[in-house]
Amino acid sequence: MILVVDLCFKPLSLSKYEFVDPIAGIAKRKGSEYEVVHFSELTENGIERADRIILCGTALKDGLYARRIDLFSWIRDLDKPILGICAGMQVLAAVFGGGIVPQPKIGLDGIDIVKETDLLGPPRRIEGYHLHNFGVTLPPGFDLVAGRPGEVEAFKDAERPVYGIIFHPEVRNRWIVEKFDAL
Repeated sequence: MILVVDLCFKPLSLSKYEFVDPIAGIAKRKGSEYEVVHFSELTENGIERADRIILCGTALKDGLYARRIDLFSWIRDLDKPILGICAGMQVLAAVFGGGIVPQPKIGLDGIDIVKETDLLGPPRRIEGYHLHNFGVTLPPGFDLVAGRPGEVEAFKDAERPVYGIIFHPEVRNRWIVEKFDAL
């Protein structure tokens, strides 16, 4: 079961329809079992039941998740595949010792994959949709997968299947969410 975590400022906000429901829709179309839960309503049982976890993005002006990083400490010891998308990547970076830094970007742009991974495949250039005010610094123990130092587009924990991507695969690269489901 995929646990799709809503990082919007409140449960059932309008942003859920733009950032969370499309991720759940990809899982549904693939025939995967999934559950959507707002980050403020996560339970230990819900986390334990999940086979993999996706931390979704949220609206540009929405930063509550970043002020409540303490609610995500459970991620540190989790031994399950995790994918952080945009705000979700920011959560992963902060939990693992990286930083959340100003880095506004909106629209389609080229993304240079610089290291092969099971999720993004071999080095090459893809196009992705960005909608964020903040980026991240690379956490200790994580590899830069896409982008360059100072503009991290994707990272991966060097040991575990924990991935962060700053762009929105639900807009342009649905195959990433589908591939994550198969990891």
